[in-house]
Amino acid sequence: MLSLRQIRQRLAKHPLARVGPGLVTGAADDDPSGIATYSQAGAQFGLNMLWTTVVSYPLMAAVQSICARIGRVTGQGLALNIRQAFPAWVLYSAVGLLLLANTINIAADVATMGDVLALMVGGNRHLLTVALVGASPAAQVFVPYHSYVRFLKWVTLSLLSYAAVLFTVHVPWSEVALRTIVPRMSFDAATATVVVGVFGTTISPYLFFWQCSEEVEDLRAQRDQRTLIEDGAAAPRELRRIRWDTWSGMLYSNLTAFFIILATAVTLHVAGVTDIETATQAAQALRPLAGDFAFHLFALGILGVGAVGVPVLAGSAAYAIAEALGWPAGLESRAADARGFYGVIAVSMIAGLGLGFTSINPIKALFYSAVINGVVAVPLIALILLLAMRPSVLGAHTASRTSLVLGWITVLLMAAASVGMLIPA
Repeated sequence: MLSLRQIRQRLAKHPLARVGPGLVTGAADDDPSGIATYSQAGAQFGLNMLWTTVVSYPLMAAVQSICARIGRVTGQGLALNIRQAFPAWVLYSAVGLLLLANTINIAADVATMGDVLALMVGGNRHLLTVALVGASPAAQVFVPYHSYVRFLKWVTLSLLSYAAVLFTVHVPWSEVALRTIVPRMSFDAATATVVVGVFGTTISPYLFFWQCSEEVEDLRAQRDQRTLIEDGAAAPRELRRIRWDTWSGMLYSNLTAFFIILATAVTLHVAGVTDIETATQAAQALRPLAGDFAFHLFALGILGVGAVGVPVLAGSAAYAIAEALGWPAGLESRAADARGFYGVIAVSMIAGLGLGFTSINPIKALFYSAVINGVVAVPLIALILLLAMRPSVLGAHTASRTSLVLGWITVLLMAAASVGMLIPA
């Protein structure tokens, strides 16, 4: 029998342990709010929203690669780079909108996780939600980054449960292939709203801040590494790693989104269930249609991705605010050395928890928080692209033409969809 030390050594050598921030960022994208949004897309439009995951993949990967590049090249987070390159009102507007959307997301995510846990094991859902909220910031405060992120990487395996759901139901694969390429849909405000929601939960502002900051964390954790501005010789190797890590992580994320839309399309939509407000509701609706096994797989995925997504939501807000105000920041830092940073994590979690206990229904607002993310992402991506084009910021390592083209296409598509929401029904 292997000792605990031998198990740790083997896990440290596993390929999953060597992937970077791209995997965790991709998995965090499929948090409970994302699951609810994808479930609504599948329930409302059936197979006709699958195309969004295919189109969003290269766009998402390009934007996230640029964010990771900014962090690795400069050794600074996204908010700090924006602070140095743009007027203060631009920075505070971006951070304020991020904090608003993140708080709503956290509220909905932890409430959903509490509901799912209560369904699976029994107990009071409010008490379970409080326990989940207490555990997440405690882990971020007391567990060093290099250990904490290793846990997050292994939890990302929970996303595989959504692929497993498809083995419990009938899937018309030829029709799936056709509708992914040639969807049947009308272009109206309702369609545009769901498209913005899907793109907003897929290409989310909090992911931009998180991946950029985690590249900085990884850089600090490796004492022999320097920023690429200081060590240009390491650029080809590091930028190649970032491309592989990010594109593979975003592929994992978008495949999961595809599976969720598909699973709800071939079950809920077919059964006439077209209005899904929560990920919990989607899981419950699956039970009579696809059986207990499908329900438990879907529910397990909600808990797993919530364990990844909630810390990323709180952490991204903490990085953004701390960098905007010039506070020490970093998950590798001790609580005494970065009180403001960890304070933001705690406050954002408590605010999210408090929102869940008010008359405001955070679950009802969940889908619209994804829409808010989709609208907020447009100017923020534009700022990121402007940063990535500047030699004064990235030196000789400005973003590639391909990444910039994909980035500007993302801005145009998401802006067009946002305007489309205003079209009268």
